Amino acid sequence: MEKTRQSKIARLVQKELSEMFLLQTKAMPGVLVTVSNCRVSPDLSYCNVYLSVFPSSKAQEMVDNITTNVRTVRYDLGQRLRYQLRIIPELRFFVDDTLDYIEHIDELLKK
Repeated sequence: MEKTRQSKIARLVQKELSEMFLLQTKAMPGVLVTVSNCRVSPDLSYCNVYLSVFPSSKAQEMVDNITTNVRTVRYDLGQRLRYQLRIIPELRFFVDDTLDYIEHIDELLKK
């Protein structure tokens, strides 16, 4: 069960990362990256970020690209949140494939 502080920080990180990725993906037509969920550890040192990428064929490629540039993403996040958080959590990015899973289940049920 998440504490109130954890959930507030997770929402704040999710909002700022969403804005950052929105600005960065405007330069890449046909690709949409959304931050579907953030989970912050109880000691507030780690944040698991789940990304939903459209089209889903490029999802792993995008997450790998973001993971290789995680230091610059964390730095930019720190610049945006410097007056709200003392320590910026370490970011770990994962592919959120729940939409693909739902589509697969729906396809199975239609058979």
